[in-house]
Amino acid sequence: MATPPNPLPSASSASRDAQLQSLSSPNKRRGSPSRNTSPSTTQSEQPTLTDGSPASSSTKRAKSQAPPPKTLPRQYEFCAVEDMVELISHMLGELITTNDAIRISEGGLTRFHSRTAPGISVRDYLHRLARHATLTPPLLLAMVYYIDRLCAMYNDFTINTLTVHRFLITAATVAAKGLSDSFWNNTTYARVGGIRLAELSRLELEFLHRVDWKIVPNPEVLVAYYKGLVERTPGYILEPGDDSEEESDEASPGGEESEEGTG
Repeated sequence: MATPPNPLPSASSASRDAQLQSLSSPNKRRGSPSRNTSPSTTQSEQPTLTDGSPASSSTKRAKSQAPPPKTLPRQYEFCAVEDMVELISHMLGELITTNDAIRISEGGLTRFHSRTAPGISVRDYLHRLARHATLTPPLLLAMVYYIDRLCAMYNDFTINTLTVHRFLITAATVAAKGLSDSFWNNTTYARVGGIRLAELSRLELEFLHRVDWKIVPNPEVLVAYYKGLVERTPGYILEPGDDSEEESDEASPGGEESEEGTG
């Protein structure tokens, strides 16, 4: 099987986190203060006009100059991979901001935890996986579904700065093998993800064990995830259309997978 372009070189003697560490890094660390540490501006601190009312003309001007939202197709299969990556990256950023503020409980470390945050942003890392591991929109949405499934069945796991990269390469590997007719071998995924082959294989088995080997979501679940991602991401909207048929499908019984969501 052909090797994808520009793979990361493997380093057999490196520690299991060294390659990810070498890849330019999110600033957050588990337990570190929020980035927004400066005091918020109160109403009394806002610039006022001569009559004492808050100055709002600049705000209105900024809103009027804002670009219109990008319209995405209603069917996720036709969404551009780059747009899907942006939707998922925004959602992951929200989760990481929330979960980084939660202290790790004693014994709460998992195999997905890195010793330090890798040296590449989540957005850039996901773009890299999508490009070099040829991830399609259904595979990317399945990876989002895996977040909820793994969190539901593995209480110690959360998406944060220390777990997100190792989760993403593992989820990409599992999704490609479980949902795609053609996929790369683990050597390729390890190179693209920047971890050792043996470590990726261990992560893959750990993941499958934790989710009870149930890795194929119902189609209507992916539809719901897609719509939810678009709704929560600024600058994106779905093209107009009739939701009656989709809502009917989502309301029908679909097993345990259809009961889960990103919240």
